[in-house]
Amino acid sequence: MVLPIIQEIYMINGNTTGVRRYDLEQLDKIYEMKFSSGDFAPKELLDIMAEYTGKLNREISVFLGRNGAVLDVSIGTNSDVQMPSIRKRRGTVTLSGVRCLHTHPNATSMLSTVDLGTLSSARMDAMCAISVRDGKAISLTAAFIGEALNKPVIYGPFAADKIPNSNLTEEITLATRRVAEIVSMTDASDKKERAILVGLNATDASMHELARLAETADVEVVYVDVQKRPRDSSMYIGKGKVHELSQVATSLEADTFIFNDDLSPSEQRNLEDALHLKVIDRTTLILDIFARHAKSREGCLQVELAQLKYNLPRLVGMWTFFSRSGGGIGTVGPGETQIELDKRMIRRRIFELEREIKRLEAQRKLRRASRERNRMKQIALVGYTNAGKSSFLNAVSNADVLAVDKLFATLDPVTRRAELPSGRTALFTDTVGFIEKLPHDLVDAFRSTLEEALQADLLLIVVDISDENHIHQMDVVKEVLGSLGAEDKNILFVYNKCDRLIETPQNSENAYFISAKTGEGIPALLAAIDEKFAPQYVELTVELEYSESALMALIQRNAKGNVEIDYGERMKISANVPREVEEEIMETLIRKGRIKIQKEEDYY
Repeated sequence: MVLPIIQEIYMINGNTTGVRRYDLEQLDKIYEMKFSSGDFAPKELLDIMAEYTGKLNREISVFLGRNGAVLDVSIGTNSDVQMPSIRKRRGTVTLSGVRCLHTHPNATSMLSTVDLGTLSSARMDAMCAISVRDGKAISLTAAFIGEALNKPVIYGPFAADKIPNSNLTEEITLATRRVAEIVSMTDASDKKERAILVGLNATDASMHELARLAETADVEVVYVDVQKRPRDSSMYIGKGKVHELSQVATSLEADTFIFNDDLSPSEQRNLEDALHLKVIDRTTLILDIFARHAKSREGCLQVELAQLKYNLPRLVGMWTFFSRSGGGIGTVGPGETQIELDKRMIRRRIFELEREIKRLEAQRKLRRASRERNRMKQIALVGYTNAGKSSFLNAVSNADVLAVDKLFATLDPVTRRAELPSGRTALFTDTVGFIEKLPHDLVDAFRSTLEEALQADLLLIVVDISDENHIHQMDVVKEVLGSLGAEDKNILFVYNKCDRLIETPQNSENAYFISAKTGEGIPALLAAIDEKFAPQYVELTVELEYSESALMALIQRNAKGNVEIDYGERMKISANVPREVEEEIMETLIRKGRIKIQKEEDYY
């Protein structure tokens, strides 16, 4: 097998540990060999490769250019060999101009999936495997890129002394044309990232959720792996698993690894060094999704704040120029390094973002106060991501909120009016969904928005009842609400997507089963909400000045039945009003220092 690795090409590369200097010198002479451009697999080269494969019991690879020049000689193990990154031609949309010949000690010349993956990902002219037994080349198998990058054309095995060199050389020309056609039909901008998901002691549900997150980020998942073992202090997973995943990534042409837990900065660096591909963790993935979906100014600021707080400890300074003090012999050093400047700039930006978010928070509080003056009941929809909160909001208010089967489709709070069965109007607010392992920086950044929504008169916790993991999801939601101090709020549980169940359960006092898609159960839920908001009326008797017309209008607007008014030096008013109206009037009179007449119920 051939594994890709970026390294400097110099003399004999790869696993030279334990190889005698004489053998290295002999292998080094391969660089001096000259072959014709039409000699696809020169017999002289195969003989020396087979000889030293037998001596060392290790794979040996040789890279040849189209002009017959030897570009690299590497030694591997008895099962694989690391391949340097070499291109003789510019650009990544054509073939590299390099073919690889490598040996299989005491094995057939059958090409592995890793070999074929390397052929495609490195755009090699050809990938050849040579079967070696007792120091002799037995057979050769060659592969070329076919009509699609993942559909190679394979020829062989050929006996080592009967290799059709001219035909195989001609196949390089044909492969070059095929790749050109593939590139012309493929828009590079439409290419998705191909990711391998990695978990440690993770459940199937957790990995499935990670796959959904990747899908939301427009990433194609090509492989999922979960290792059962204690966490490795340096690389999160074991070194053997790292080596295995490197081979899998090559064979599947993956370009990203996504880990199901938060990685420390050192773990991430070590993994990238070992895997030679981009490595991100669950938090980075979620932050990326939030950055894609945030639309409002406040949402964009909150996401940027969370990203900066998360990335600040992950900055790594690789240079010390831009020093602000020159330093000298016996001084403390070169002064402020580039990494220190970067961190200071990020901290300044964090301060600016927090200040701007607080300013927007003040504006939001003013809007909320205005709604409270209008006495409109406020209902917040909270729950796990993709539970159907936006679909429910659309169903009750005829809103046009984006409702798609993706995680975190809604980030910015959306408020819409909806009419209750009694004719009263209530405000429903859709909020960002929660998820397991929700990044702390993200919760902190969105805290002001969430806390504002959670000041509502009623919380509807929307649950996807069709998800087999819905009980755990409810626990996650309760945990987040607890961190926001909202666990004691007035709450109703709304079990959505009951249309996917064989039989819909019966509603209970605080649990209602609905389908936002079909409308099933929504009338009963709205009736329950209406009942919760039914006003409690009390008898109010109060004296008002004739100038206090605003309080008079408040009583007349909210009174149940007739309003009795006795006109004298002041207006003596008797009316049946909601308790909150009575409380507002009394608070106003107390604030003015007025002596109020006691309510009739206080005499009993």
